[in-house]
Parts: sequence; structure tokens; C-alpha cells
Amino acid sequence: MSHTALLTVPVATPLALAVLYPAAGWRPVTAWAGLVSPAAILACAGALATDVPPHGPATAYGGLLRADALTVWILLGIGAVGALACAAGPAYLAVERADGHGDDRTERRYGMLVHLFLAAMTLGTLTANLGVLWIAVEATTIVTAFLVGHRRTRAGVEAAWKYVVICSVGIALAFLGTVLVYFAARHAGIPEAHALDWPTLAAHADRLDPHTLRLGTALAVLGFGTKAGLVPLHAWLPDAHSQAPAPVSALMSGVLLAVAFTAVLRYKVIADAALGTGFARTLLLAVALLTLALAAALLLAQRDYKRMLAYSSMEHMSLIALAAAVGTRLATAALLLHMAGHGLAKGVAFCSSGHLMHLTGTTRIGRVRGLLGRAPALGAAFGLAVLALLALPPFSLFASELGIARAGFAAGLGWAVTVALVLVLVAFAALTGRSARMLLGPPPEPATPVRLGASVWLPLLAGLLACAALGITIAPLADLLDAAASIGGH
Repeated sequence: MSHTALLTVPVATPLALAVLYPAAGWRPVTAWAGLVSPAAILACAGALATDVPPHGPATAYGGLLRADALTVWILLGIGAVGALACAAGPAYLAVERADGHGDDRTERRYGMLVHLFLAAMTLGTLTANLGVLWIAVEATTIVTAFLVGHRRTRAGVEAAWKYVVICSVGIALAFLGTVLVYFAARHAGIPEAHALDWPTLAAHADRLDPHTLRLGTALAVLGFGTKAGLVPLHAWLPDAHSQAPAPVSALMSGVLLAVAFTAVLRYKVIADAALGTGFARTLLLAVALLTLALAAALLLAQRDYKRMLAYSSMEHMSLIALAAAVGTRLATAALLLHMAGHGLAKGVAFCSSGHLMHLTGTTRIGRVRGLLGRAPALGAAFGLAVLALLALPPFSLFASELGIARAGFAAGLGWAVTVALVLVLVAFAALTGRSARMLLGPPPEPATPVRLGASVWLPLLAGLLACAALGITIAPLADLLDAAASIGGH
């Protein structure tokens, strides 16, 4: 298959399905046909993973679409977590319908929006143009706002509006940053057609005005950091994740945050080449440590398990930002491995939380007891996902957090790593204590254990196995990870 096809299919397939959903009606075959999108993304990413590391980036449409090793790595994550979320979707929607919260119309709308969401994230990952990247990230805001308010409850609508308002401010900051980078490029004599082309900007970064680029980078980091769940514009994340349908929360936490942070990495590469590593390092260190401190404090006080998972996402994104601040190849490799492991683990955790909410009728931690006795398969999936998020072996987050710590000490940032490890221990204790209360002990009322159908537990099992496999060996993806780390590291 040609490079043009490999770069077009991951965007075109979910777009085509989004168009077909409203007309197809909601039937079981239509619901499971949603797996076509992530399957196409995974297939194209797999083909690119074998071609890009030895031969260099693949391009199409005059360089508008471009797949380097970093792009392919993120694309694999979109496909894997997208497959998990789309596989969990039919069972979740069937329960919603049984509870009186769904019908054919809402389910068709849900399917259409999910595939538009996948298309926007894929486009944002594949484009080499910073302007198109901004448009794609803004498109994810518009699409997911409707998904957050899918159930049309008062809390859901309020969370959707909060999400739109805060993310619009962040996206506006990112837009200003993009405009300033464009201005610096044009002032440096870069042709208009290439003034927002990421490879061109990275290659000619020494010609860009440092003062303009410094301001543009700061605005871009704050703007795209909003969508990545980093302070100061992070407040949308717990409300949106707690109110969105569980498979959508899995996509938002497992993939959207990573896609947004990839935009930060692109700007960081340009800034490092033009300004040296000090500016971006200082900015990302401050954002990472502040986010981690806030997430740890809020986890201690949390009483809602979906919001608990949302604050856990902030914790892990802060570790990713810390690794980006370190900036070495080892740190970048650990960062990318952390993105992949977090996406899979959080996908399983959120999908499990959706079934848990329908089983217990609540998201309050204090009202859930003895889950392992009441629903052994669901409790095991949720518990193992939490263990993965706690970075315990054999899951990949253990290896990635160890790599981040090693890279930080080797780069002379031992003080920052030490502070981060203390805050991680606080978050570890909070997450462990609350999860143990939910999982252990006798059920509140003696009852026959609930058995889950294969359509429920198979996606959860696949996600956990993939996360564990990444922790045991990275050999099949070692060349791709090494090539991707060389793009963002130094």
C-alpha cells in the first residue's frame, strides 16, 4: 500500500463511518462495525511501523500529512485504545438503553460523534502543519462537548459547558502561540507555504526571532497543555471525565491527552533548537510539579471513583511533562512508553467504571463495597487496572516511571525527580486506599455473584494483557520507540 493510502485511510475511515451511522440505524451489526475504524488505524500504523524507522518519514499531499516515528507511535495508541473503547461501546449502550437513558437516535448520535472524535485525533497526529494541528485539536473540543453531555443530565450539561469554556480559552492561547510562530517564520524569510510546516521550522529554528518564539512557545504549551490536563487550565478534566460515557472517558483520558501533549512536544523541539533547552525545561518543570502536587492533594480528598480516575490522569500527565522537561532520549523513550501504558490502563479502568456504575447505581466510593465478591470479573479488571496505574510490575508503567527517574537523575534534575516521587507516593497511597475499600470485604447485601458476558470482559482482558506485554518486553517495537525518542530527545 502506498504512503498516501497509509496516511489517508486512518482519517478517512472514521469519517466515512461517522457519515454512515445516522443513516444505518442502530443494530448489533452496526454497533460492532464501529471496530472498523480502530482496526484500520491499527493496520495502517502497523504497516508504517515497519517502514518508517528504516526508511524515514512517510509523506502525502505535498507534506501536509507526515508520519515520522513519533507519529506512528501515537497512532498505534489511538488504534489500541480506540479498539478497546469501541468494543466496550455496544455493551455500555445496551445497559444505558435498559436503564431508560438511550434509544436509537441517541445511540446513532453517539456512534457518529465517537468516529468524528477518532478522525480528529488521527488528523492531529498525522498532520505536519501546525495550523491544521490546531484545527484538529479544536475539532476534538467541539465533538467531545456533545459526548460529555450525552445523557443530557443537569450535571452532564454543566460539565459540557465547563469543558467548552475552559478548553476554548486554552485553544485560544494555542492559536496565539501558533500565530506568533508563523510571524517569526515569515520574518525569518521562510515561504508562506512552509511557515507552519513543523519539519521546516525545526530545520530552520536558528533563524527564528528568539523573543517572539519564546512567547509563542509559552502560549502553545499553556494552550495545548489545557487539553492535556495540565495546570493552570485543568479544571475541565474531572467534570468531563466523570460525566462522559465510560468508553468516551477512556478515549479522552487514554488518547486525547496524549495527542494534545504531542503538540507540546512538537513546539518544544523547535524551541530547544532555537533557544536552547533551558526555556522549555523550566516551563515544563513548573507545570509538571504544580500539576502533580494538585493531583496528589485532590486524590487524597476524593470520594467519587470516576473523578478519582480523572485526577489520576493528571498525575500521569504531569510525569509525562516531567520527562519532557528532562528531554534526553532515555526520558523521551520513557515518556512515550508511559503514554502507551497509561492509555491502555486508563481505558480498562474507565470502561470498568462504567459497568460498575450500572451495577451499583452510584459513583460514590463509600457506597461500593466487596466488588470482588459481588462481581469477580469486573472487580478483577478494575483492580488490575488500578495496579497498572500504580506502576506495579509487570505493567509497563513500572518500566516507564523507572526510566523517567533514571533519566532525571542522569540529567542533573534529581531534586525535581525526588519531589515528584514524594508526590507520587502520596497519590499511590490515596489511590490504593480508596480502591481497596471498593474491592475488598463482603458485599453490602448477600447475593449471587454477577457474571459478565464475553462482550464485556474480553475488551478489558485484551487491554490489560497489552499493558502487561509492554511491561515485559518492548522488543517488537524497540526500533520504532528508539526512532521516536530521537525526534523529541537530545
